[in-house]
Amino acid sequence: MTAQPEGPSPSTAPVPEKTLRAIRAALVVPQDRDAFDAGLKAVLDEVRVSLDLGVLNDFVHRWWISACDSVKDAEGRRRMHARAGQLLAGETAPHGRPWRDVLAEREGGG
Repeated sequence: MTAQPEGPSPSTAPVPEKTLRAIRAALVVPQDRDAFDAGLKAVLDEVRVSLDLGVLNDFVHRWWISACDSVKDAEGRRRMHARAGQLLAGETAPHGRPWRDVLAEREGGG
């Protein structure tokens, strides 16, 4: 048994470089780009204060995974964001209850 690399296999989709510029370019959904930009600003502010590049490395890695997903299935990411927007607007979960109620119940432990 061999170890499998993280992210999509090279034969199924081109993997973006693990750089800020390449990651941002691979994010085809506007919501992803907006979240990336806002997150990058916050991480850079944190790095300026903490002088810890580990948080930047974590940010790059997390967004690289999203960029790989975006390259592999851009339409799937669009559908995911559209559905999330619908759910946040109060539409019901598949089992007929609003997502906010389901999440509140889980946070409350019951």
